[in-house]
Amino acid sequence: MGNWLYNGLRMGVRTTRYPREADNTPGVTPGLPAGRALKNGELGEVANRCPTGALARHERLLTVDYRRCVHCFQCVRGTEDPVPWIGGVEWARIAAPTDAAARPETPSASETAASWRPLGAAFTKSIHVRVVDAGDCGACLREVKQLSNPYYNLHRLGFFITPTPRQADVLLVVGAGTDQMRAALEKAYAAMPTPCRVLAVGACALSGGVFGPSFMCSNGVGSIVPVDVEVPGNPPPPLAILHGLLVVTGRAREFSGESRSS
Repeated sequence: MGNWLYNGLRMGVRTTRYPREADNTPGVTPGLPAGRALKNGELGEVANRCPTGALARHERLLTVDYRRCVHCFQCVRGTEDPVPWIGGVEWARIAAPTDAAARPETPSASETAASWRPLGAAFTKSIHVRVVDAGDCGACLREVKQLSNPYYNLHRLGFFITPTPRQADVLLVVGAGTDQMRAALEKAYAAMPTPCRVLAVGACALSGGVFGPSFMCSNGVGSIVPVDVEVPGNPPPPLAILHGLLVVTGRAREFSGESRSS
């Protein structure tokens, strides 16, 4: 016991300094693929290697749909035409409606971007988050759990995990939205007091990933509940999820698609 106390005092605080400072610890992020121009007769055939359709060719551009990228690295490894990857962890973006047919009352994407507002200053020091597993494989959920460990320590930023949606300000959803979890997810959202926000985490929650749409799950949780902020990745690292929570509260800017420090 004495040795543990001594070692703890000697090592000091090891919690990440993000978001106050960039966290450049090796392995803290896998990065994201970046779109680029096609030059010198390039055909962009590397897009054919993407199993989820995240890469696409548009005229002379190779574009990336971050909502579908599953970090398989097929666009980097084993090809003579690799796609450049960007670092950083600030990946969260304000969401656009993903299924207008399922939610006909939902405004257009441009209207959503104009009307969406973060929770604001009143919630700065006390944000309660309800986590819902809507058919996750376990990868994204494991990254969410890391936020409570001493290194990430989400409590220092005023975020707290709550067991009930009736006390939640943010609904954090992982998984593709399976049929078995549809009703549970709808009930959890309906039970939340207003104002509330929904944070979708991971490629499956954003687009269905490699699982959806299919006979047993949707094309992302946005077709079940209205998503406000999306965090891409499969799975996204803990700091990317933390950035999503900061965007929800208006304490960070959304992802611009450019490489930048965390």
